[in-house]
Amino acid sequence: MSVYERLLAVKDPEYREFQAKLVPNIDPATIIGVRTPDMRNIAKEVAKSKERDAFLQELPHKYYEENLVHFFVIAQIKDFDECVKAVEEFLPYVDCWPVSDQASPKSFKKNHNNLLPYIKKWIASDHVYTARFGIRMLMNEFLGNEFKDEYAQMVAEKKGEDYYLKMMVAWYFATALAKNYDETVKYIEERRLDEWVHKKAIQKAVESFRVTDEHKEYLKSFR
Repeated sequence: MSVYERLLAVKDPEYREFQAKLVPNIDPATIIGVRTPDMRNIAKEVAKSKERDAFLQELPHKYYEENLVHFFVIAQIKDFDECVKAVEEFLPYVDCWPVSDQASPKSFKKNHNNLLPYIKKWIASDHVYTARFGIRMLMNEFLGNEFKDEYAQMVAEKKGEDYYLKMMVAWYFATALAKNYDETVKYIEERRLDEWVHKKAIQKAVESFRVTDEHKEYLKSFR
């Protein structure tokens, strides 16, 4: 059974309508309506099967869920070089924020030195969802003890008018304020971010349970 056939077997028409509202920038006709746990289960089956490589080479896919399964399969590749090669081959075909945001390759965790040059390249990309993925990987892998100011600066300098790109920059700084407040708050104090991103980062930080009440009140003063 193909990935498409497996997806059809677990489709949910009501969920399809919900998904179509979440990703208004893609054609609703390309959405089957499959819940994430079901897609992850399909990805696990595909990742262990002989059809894996053939499926990963079937680009571009027609359906939104095929793209999600594709990235879920990639995320399970244990060898870093093989995984990052598959990521790079797929990123140009990513056309919406859920596909960009859902998968987090396991092999990235133990290969930060090798990963960083790729992240820098992805963030520099003119393709919105490649840049968004790069920023998200930087957020996932290089906050906390891995944080360096040059990383935050790289995100602050990323410019673009696309809503999904700006939202990712704001999300990065809101998360950085939760995990590396002392190092990150200067970006708010000195208004180093574009005005929209600045306000959105504060909003998301204020809404976060990981930011202290004291810090939230201080951040509100820079709205």
